Amino acid sequence: MTGTIINFFAILIGSALGILFGARLSENLKNTVVSGMGLFTTAVGLQFFLKTENALIVLGALIFGAILGEWWGVEDGLQNLGIWLEKRISGNSDGGSSKFVRGFLTASVLYCTGPMAVLGSISDGLKGNYLTLTIKSVLDGFLSVALASTLGIGVAFSALPVFAYQGGISLLAAQLNAVVTTTMMNEMTATGGVLLMGIGISSLLELKKIRVGNFLPALAIAPLIVYVLSLIVK
Repeated sequence: MTGTIINFFAILIGSALGILFGARLSENLKNTVVSGMGLFTTAVGLQFFLKTENALIVLGALIFGAILGEWWGVEDGLQNLGIWLEKRISGNSDGGSSKFVRGFLTASVLYCTGPMAVLGSISDGLKGNYLTLTIKSVLDGFLSVALASTLGIGVAFSALPVFAYQGGISLLAAQLNAVVTTTMMNEMTATGGVLLMGIGISSLLELKKIRVGNFLPALAIAPLIVYVLSLIVK
């Protein structure tokens, strides 16, 4: 859990710096920086996707993940949590279109979808090695500065689902390590890459609205498909 705690405070500190100094930056500069992050996030997502050994597994994971995500209302749940937090803080909310909710959703999905979150949490929980999550914390901290300067305090509250997500994986690391293979991790990484591209296109570049949060179950489905296929082949 050490790495997750470090990540939690990195997001908070980065967000605070972004809010504190964001007012001194011009809107053009902030928009350009966010666009740059959108391009970078999309490029990294593509790089992760290329790690797949079978693109059809990723496709299947995305389809079933989307079905479950829509059924469970994952994005709506995250959005409602953001609205609730905004009301608790400011006393009112503009709903899902507010800057607070957009910042909360964008940062939450962005920080949770990368393979470093999964791999780092497993390593932290199983071996007590939190180097990967420390590196992720540095990246998330800098990213929080840029995001919070544009999207506001909602970015800081993304530290809550990140803590729950990574902390939960760390606690279950021993069980996960017993069944997760290299192929499973590759397909999970590739699926996470597609989600990262979705974040870059939807939330950062704002080219098309994509309910990326509802694809989060795909991260668990991808290794499950690999496991089922391995049983069939045998």
